[in-house]
This record gives sequence, structure tokens and C-alpha cells, in this order.
Amino acid sequence: METPVIKTVQFDLPKMNNGACINTADAWARVPAAPSPAEKAELKERIKRLLKEKQAVLVAHYYVDADLQDLAEETGGCVSDSLEMARFGRDHPAKTLVVAGVRFMGETSKILNPNKTVLMPDLDATCSLDLGCPADEFAAFCDAHPDRTVVVYANTSAAVKARADWMVTSSIGLKIVEHLHAQGKKILWAPDRHLGSYIQKQTGADMLMWQGSCIVHDEFKGIELELLRKEHPNAKVLVHPESPEAVVAQADVVGSTSQLIAATQVPDANEFIVATDNGILHKMKMAAPGKIFIEAPTAGNSATCKSCAHCPWMAMNSLQNLADVLETGRNEIHVDPEIGRKAYTCIDRMLTFAAQLKANVRPSSDLAKEQNLFSGIGPA
Repeated sequence: METPVIKTVQFDLPKMNNGACINTADAWARVPAAPSPAEKAELKERIKRLLKEKQAVLVAHYYVDADLQDLAEETGGCVSDSLEMARFGRDHPAKTLVVAGVRFMGETSKILNPNKTVLMPDLDATCSLDLGCPADEFAAFCDAHPDRTVVVYANTSAAVKARADWMVTSSIGLKIVEHLHAQGKKILWAPDRHLGSYIQKQTGADMLMWQGSCIVHDEFKGIELELLRKEHPNAKVLVHPESPEAVVAQADVVGSTSQLIAATQVPDANEFIVATDNGILHKMKMAAPGKIFIEAPTAGNSATCKSCAHCPWMAMNSLQNLADVLETGRNEIHVDPEIGRKAYTCIDRMLTFAAQLKANVRPSSDLAKEQNLFSGIGPA
């Protein structure tokens, strides 16, 4: 196997209360080399054997490599969004959860499953939204606005969740903010400014924004999308709400990963332009075989294409490092018990709210039913 390539990743840090200009910080990701067909076959068999031996279950996000998604389903695991990954792990009898995704997903799994072992293929796989919202700076931001109800997105660390009143996901966030707005609450929102702005416009709520963004969704270009739509006038545009306003404004469907997959089931559309991480296309093609999927543009005039529609940290998950952690038990996720208890409170508050909406949040192998499955809940 070749040594993974270390690549620099740039992302924007938010403007702080002192008025300092937004900075561009450098992060990094290790991108594993693709295995040969023979190596891939050997690794898959090895992982299947190890999962049985270790009494472990694999849960994978829609954005990781297609081989990992397929392997999770072939071995009785789960491919889903981050919260359903954690919930599936909580309800599964396995004592060890292997989370193929990014670190906040592993932490959420540990928070909901404190008595289980949670492993990740690479503990350094992170998220620009998480990186751009350091817990100490966020706590100071909250302390400066004690009159506001703190609402944080799932894409944050356990320590940030521990400081929050509510955690939300991309599809239930709007309903929760509507609920809080109706009670006269003023909201402090973090970290994604695009999702926050979308919800603010829909609800009219008083929302003070932390100025974070996702390096994948932030790169989609409104002008270039408009040009692409002219080339494909019959295509439905599917957009994740972490995308810029100019992109969201052109969407036929705005929703979480599961909602966007479900949207491909409509019988009157055979062509889709997709504005979210291109890892989702694997599941979309399975859900709607024979239909055409086109990636929304991240290039064009003045484009930098930092991510080119795929999260570099999601790409750190591979068959090789998955096999390695199963063999060694390395890369275990630990969450300070006190932080975990505090973080659980804001997650549980969201789950209780979803239950009151009678949202059906159980996973299903029947993708045709997913339009209703995630009608009330489901993160990025």
C-alpha cells in the first residue's frame, strides 16, 4: 500500500467579537491511495471476518467511499446521516461501533452510547464547521449574549454541544427554530452561517450567527449553477441548506442528505443536479437506477475549488485503516463523561421534540419510503 498523501485544506474562520478580519487557516487531511482490485477484495474479506470476531458493527455516512457504504450494508450495519448512525448503534446489540465518517460523528455516537466502544478509521478526520467553532471561543461568544437560547448544529464537537440548549439537524432545525421563535426566544446560532441564514429567512426569528461554513457546500457557485441549469432545463436541482444563498435560491428541493436521496424517487424527474458532497451520488444511483445525476459546479470564474465537492476528511476513511483499527483496537473515541452528560441534554431535547412531532426516525432498507422516513429529522 502507498503512503497516504498529506494535503493542505483551507477553510474560513469566523469573525470574532473583537472585530478581527476573517482569517484563512490551514488544516490537513491524509488521503489514502486507492487499493488495487486484488487488495480491495482481500481487505473486504478481512474486515468482514474481523467484524464477526470482534462482535462489532460498521456504521457509515453517505459521504464516505462507496466501498465502505456497501460493506456496512453487507455486514448488517448502517449507511445514513450522522444522528441515525449514532441511534442505530445505540439500538444494535454490538458492543463495538466502528464509525466511518468524521470525528463529531464518532463523538455523537459515544454520547448516545456511553457504555459501548466507539472506533474510527482515522481520529484526525474532522470537519471545517467543527474546526471553525473552537469550544473556548464559542463559550465566550455565548457568555457575551446570555439572553439568547443557544442552538447548535450537529456538526460540532461534544464540548460545543455541552454549551448548547438545543442541538439541531438540517431538516428539523427549521421546525425547532419556529418553535423557539413562537415562544419569543432570541437565538444564538452556530456554526453554519448558510444554514442559519436559510432558517432565519424562513422563520423570521431573531438569530445571532456564528460565521462558520462547510468547505464543500460553500464552494458551490450560484452563477455557474444558473448556466448549468440552462444546459439541462429538465433537471431538478437538489441542494443541501449548508450551500450559499444564491445556490439555495435555485433549488427544487432543499434538504438533508436523506431528504435529497428521497427526492430522487419522484416519478416525474429523470435528471438531477446535486449540490452536496458527491459521496451521496453512490446511494442516489442505487435509489434511482437509470436516472442521471450531475454534480453542481464548484468551478467557474473566480473559483478556488478548495474541496471540488468532496470532503477531504471523509476521504480519510479507507478499507485499509478500517481493517487496521479492527485488528488493533486503536482510534477509540473518548468523551469526558461530564461533557458527554451535558451534550446529551441538548441532543435529547431535540429527540423529544421530534418524538412529539411523531416523526418516524427508524432506518429502512426500502429507499422508496425514505421521503417520509426523514420528514422530521436528519442531519447533514
